[in-house]
Amino acid sequence: MKNIVTKSTSIRLALVWMVVLAFIFFGEAIDMNNLQPTTAALYFTILLGTIILASFGVVKEADALAHKLGEPYGTLILTLSIVLIEVVLISAVMLGPAESATIGKDSIFAVMMIIMNLVVGLSILMGGLKYGEQAYNAQGTLTYLSMIVVLGGLALLLPNSIIGAGGGAFSTTQAVSIATLTLVLYVCFLAYQIKGYKHLYMQPAAGAVSIPFQERAKAATTPETTHTKTASNEILIRSIVLVAMVLPIVLLSHNMATVVDYGISAAQLPKELGGILIAIIVFTPESITAIKAAMNNEFQRAINLCHGAFVSTVGLTVPAVLIIGLLTGKQVLFGLTSTETLLFSLTLLLSFISFAGKKTTPILGIIHLVLFAMFVLLVFSP
Repeated sequence: MKNIVTKSTSIRLALVWMVVLAFIFFGEAIDMNNLQPTTAALYFTILLGTIILASFGVVKEADALAHKLGEPYGTLILTLSIVLIEVVLISAVMLGPAESATIGKDSIFAVMMIIMNLVVGLSILMGGLKYGEQAYNAQGTLTYLSMIVVLGGLALLLPNSIIGAGGGAFSTTQAVSIATLTLVLYVCFLAYQIKGYKHLYMQPAAGAVSIPFQERAKAATTPETTHTKTASNEILIRSIVLVAMVLPIVLLSHNMATVVDYGISAAQLPKELGGILIAIIVFTPESITAIKAAMNNEFQRAINLCHGAFVSTVGLTVPAVLIIGLLTGKQVLFGLTSTETLLFSLTLLLSFISFAGKKTTPILGIIHLVLFAMFVLLVFSP
């Protein structure tokens, strides 16, 4: 059996854990509460580099597991690993000393704009330039979009109708209800996706025919391949390495949140940049994977990564943020502003139009990119 943990993986793990141990054992000497611009920049560079290095390690191991386990299990592992990192970073910001009432909303909205406009746009455009029209599974994609409408609407639009323009905090009863309903719906969606309907999230084959549901359900519960002991060992080892890559990000998240808060405050930048920065840091590796999938003519995998990432982001972030708010007594604001509501609506409408058929067209990729460019413009000049 070939060496599963390669030399590059071992070096990556060693470097990442060296930084983690430095912050753990020398934490008293590293005063994160009285930062100066120079030291803040140094810490930010070290932490950012370490988190990105670990994130790419997570993607590498999750991608290897994806090929071992097949779709949609592999993509789910990758997506859930990445979203877990995002939830940890957001939670660290909320538990920090700075006021961060909108960090959940800002992060979710930033993920939507980045994933569903920038990454989807690049995937459609670059895949289209290489292959022309690309096929995908319209039924599965429609389910993703339906989940995005409901989950996004409950978390980001409903507060404005309950509280008033600009959004506000849910009451305790509302927060518990929204968190519970979001989790229940998300778990039901995962069960739907990996059981009898997993074929809706696989790349359609030319000339594929429909299979009766009873046969699909039977096939879904029957292993497609018999894993040898060697294959099982590889899956176990890669899972352990994946956890070893995720854990440093969790341990460094509080330090990163402190530096980010300081930088945004000191530079007097828009507060929304905190959520955008988290989204960029966390989803860059997965975004690259999605674009590569489109350029490999695996557009359904690109959709699974992009739309699945946003569904998982809302499904896990909203309950986590609301629960932290209830336990700590910190204010949580989820309602979108009028400008964000318009961009949210345009993104949903464009997504339904883009995936109304069974194949992509490159011009739609350009349209998604233009909408993302407008989002960036409005962040810096609201």
